[in-house]
Amino acid sequence: MDTVKLSLKSKPLMVAHRGVSGLETENTAAAFVAAGNRSYWGVECDIHRTSDGAYIVLHDKDTARVAGDALTVAEHTLAELRSIRLFDTHGSTEKRDDLLIPTLQEYVSICKKYGKQCVIELKDDFTEEQIAEICHIIEALDYLHGVTFISFCYQNLVYLRGFYPTQSAQFLKSHWQDDMIARMKAYSLDLDFNQKNITPEIIAECHANGIRVNVWTVDDPDRAAELISWGVDYITTNILE
Repeated sequence: MDTVKLSLKSKPLMVAHRGVSGLETENTAAAFVAAGNRSYWGVECDIHRTSDGAYIVLHDKDTARVAGDALTVAEHTLAELRSIRLFDTHGSTEKRDDLLIPTLQEYVSICKKYGKQCVIELKDDFTEEQIAEICHIIEALDYLHGVTFISFCYQNLVYLRGFYPTQSAQFLKSHWQDDMIARMKAYSLDLDFNQKNITPEIIAECHANGIRVNVWTVDDPDRAAELISWGVDYITTNILE
């Protein structure tokens, strides 16, 4: 089994969604290494804060979907969350001894090793101090220059801008709103948009205002070709390459 190759002469920057989650369990070191060994520009992940103040890589607020054991991240320590093992790919009931929840540091270290852009979704509504702490963790690994932050929480990105005026960042949205351009321009943000709701007109308006457009999550080659013809700058995908 392998990724699905796009047979196109020109592609936008490709982002592996939660790693190559079409091949390996999402948001695991295995999925991130799979992306590292392929042509992806970026590797996306999601981070939450544990009860003892660590930052881990997991999409949901609890572990039920990926492990069966329903531990809520905010209510458990790093050690407790790291003690469980994850299912071998989505839909499997088999667990693998090597699949556990990564820390933020582990994820960044893998991306740095393979020279991939970290695309980090800030899942929680973090405080200003927590946003600074996340950035300082990455700075200690000497890789903040290789990070794009994304978030549905606009305030997370506002806090980020207070510390890092030029850090790469994208505002995540599922539906277009009339004030979107103004909100993104106010804090020099790009757009990360649900591919089901994107239009050529939205892309053109963003580009006219100097805003780059990422779309998620695109797994159909024909849809990818259409979006590329519309001029998207990035495609986030589980399996396309």
